[in-house]
Amino acid sequence: MSTIAVFDARPFFDKAVAYGVQHGLLNADKLQQMQTEGAKGMVQIARYFGTEYLRPELEQACQRMVQFISLHLLHATQGELLQAAELLRDNSLLSRSKAGVDLLKTMLGLPQSTHFGLQEKSGFRDEHIPLLAKWSLKPGNELYPEFQVEYERRQQVAALVQAAQWFASQLDMDADELLECDRDAEAIIRTGLLALACKCKKMPAWAMWDKIVNAFRSKYSSEPGSMVVPLPADLPPALHATVEQVRESVYTDAARLLNPKVSVSKLFSGSLQLASRYYWRGDLQADVQEAEKALSKTWAKATGGHTDEASLLTLFINMAAGYKAAAGKTMLTEKAAATLVRKLRKTGLDDAVVTEFIRTCAPDEHRDDYLALWQSFLDESRRTLLSDMDYQLYDALAVLRRECNVQAD
Repeated sequence: MSTIAVFDARPFFDKAVAYGVQHGLLNADKLQQMQTEGAKGMVQIARYFGTEYLRPELEQACQRMVQFISLHLLHATQGELLQAAELLRDNSLLSRSKAGVDLLKTMLGLPQSTHFGLQEKSGFRDEHIPLLAKWSLKPGNELYPEFQVEYERRQQVAALVQAAQWFASQLDMDADELLECDRDAEAIIRTGLLALACKCKKMPAWAMWDKIVNAFRSKYSSEPGSMVVPLPADLPPALHATVEQVRESVYTDAARLLNPKVSVSKLFSGSLQLASRYYWRGDLQADVQEAEKALSKTWAKATGGHTDEASLLTLFINMAAGYKAAAGKTMLTEKAAATLVRKLRKTGLDDAVVTEFIRTCAPDEHRDDYLALWQSFLDESRRTLLSDMDYQLYDALAVLRRECNVQAD
């Protein structure tokens, strides 16, 4: 005989209250107190996000409050109803709502990107309020799972940024230089590991970086698989796991880094992808042009070091719509993609600015390939992107999802 599972779609807060009443944890006095606090909390929340004088705002505030409390209870108890009911019994409703708000604020205040060119001030700020409002109105069965995923992702990003800051401080690299280095945190960590292993006191310039790589070559070039890059002895224990993951990526690069048949300058000047994985002080173009294969700083900043076709086409189509290359738009949300299509249809698609950008700034060895990539994209997609018949943007957005980087809102 088969068993039918019953899905309970109630918010977790409702389940916890029902459990508490059923098992005698929440008595009539406590329920009355919760009702009084709930009414007060709704007004406070409505005022924070808009106004407390409109009924729709108060109804949304009620929904938000339930979501905040549910989020906190789920996060604190991992879905255990007994513990959740005990939390409601032993604490005020307003404090549980605030705990849920604080969870979302903490998550939204964490960095989203490991790239130092994209870093914002840490912590929750007023400009995050619209995002907080959006998160607070997610359906109950979506909020906590999505929060868990995003919170974990941002915590990992924050750990990488913190680790990179530690390595920068050990190598006499100040905060301003770190923000201007145009590199991901992982690149700073990789370089820091190799530099500190060679007893460097400062973040290396190109000449020192050449010596560092050659020092590892002299020791391990015959057996790249035996390469050892030690963790710094004074690395804070809290950063060990994060740095260990990045160290593994250095070992992945070992075969290329230790190849004695290719000079260090040619190795890094010939691969934008590899060069973006490490960092050295100085003008990248002037340093590596010893091999007459300079990396374009403008190109590197615009692309963020990305070399995949989807990222490049995302950048190119944004430029064709009138956005500056310096904005480094290699990722679109669904909403931004729709806005982009409307802009293209209103102001036109300027393919000439993209062609000129590629001819002027792209690395020599890839210039023709990137021009061909852009032209092929135009031939296949221009008509769809600019079509007035695609009223709902279905076809245009399908093209962008297929060819570019478009992530769900």
